[in-house]
Amino acid sequence: MRKIIIMAVIVSAATLSGMAQKFAFVDSEYIRNNIPAFTAAQQQLEKLSRGWEKEVADGYAAVEQMYKDYQAEVVLLSQDQKKKREEAIIAREKEVKELQESYFGMKGELYKKREELVKPIQDEILKAIKEISVEGSYAVIFDTSAGSNILFANPRYDLSDQVLQKMGYKN
Repeated sequence: MRKIIIMAVIVSAATLSGMAQKFAFVDSEYIRNNIPAFTAAQQQLEKLSRGWEKEVADGYAAVEQMYKDYQAEVVLLSQDQKKKREEAIIAREKEVKELQESYFGMKGELYKKREELVKPIQDEILKAIKEISVEGSYAVIFDTSAGSNILFANPRYDLSDQVLQKMGYKN
């Protein structure tokens, strides 16, 4: 019986202390879309990506053409010539795969450029959110953008515009 009373007191205390906490939310996608530097960075990344995608696609098209040419001439080639052509095709395909990896891999050029252009903006957003959290004594600030599991949030508690203002931007 004593354990049940102690447990009830603990649950009640936790519930009451939870009620005293302040919660809010932001929409980080909305914030990013209202920062011109972020939009410019995204456009620059897309332009770079399209250029690199074309370069890689052209490389694969060249490999495909080499293979088609080889298939068309294979009956006329000696064993030594076949081997050389096959090795050339394989080598070219390997070059293109390495190029693709250097652009789009986990630590590729696109990743590095994104870190250079976007990360400082995201850090600035996070800093503003943390400052607002401290100033407003918020226990938790949720993000309602892409993929969140928040089913409903009262717009009254949306701090997105306040974050933009803190960063010096106007909606």
